[in-house]
Amino acid sequence: LHEYQVIGRRLPSEQEPTPKLFRMRIFAPNEIVAKSRYWYFLSKLHKAKRANGEIVSVNEIFESDALKVKNFGIWLRYDSRSGTHNMYKEYRETTRSAAVEACYQDMAARHRARFSSVQIIRVATVKASDVRRPYIQQLIQPNLKFPLPHRVQRPATKAARSLIIAQRPSTFY
Repeated sequence: LHEYQVIGRRLPSEQEPTPKLFRMRIFAPNEIVAKSRYWYFLSKLHKAKRANGEIVSVNEIFESDALKVKNFGIWLRYDSRSGTHNMYKEYRETTRSAAVEACYQDMAARHRARFSSVQIIRVATVKASDVRRPYIQQLIQPNLKFPLPHRVQRPATKAARSLIIAQRPSTFY
């Protein structure tokens, strides 16, 4: 997924010669889907539709520090089989678009929610002290260690390897 900034407006008319611009940040696989989602959301929020409107600009937004792992909070609403639900979820990713992609995968896995039935309301970086979910809190601990089970000793070179060894390898430490 990519993050796009889409700016559009209603077409100028005699009653409104300079219409108000509406800007949205849309997560979509490409520009065409981003424009389509823009008109979908704009028609729900304001009295405007694609037939009597125009898109002024579409720009892809890139993350400034994409190599740093951050905590993201995502507010969303989705349509389930029984109704519409609001939700807040947290993810640990390097970019906003990666967090949203993880969110879509998570919603599909846990709630069987398709891409079309999930609406991302807001994405924000969350400070480590403000993280709410325990599955993210356990990853922020400063002295976090992971076990290294089943480590197999490998020879330095192929010549140092022997085909038959007298004892089984010791893989636990």
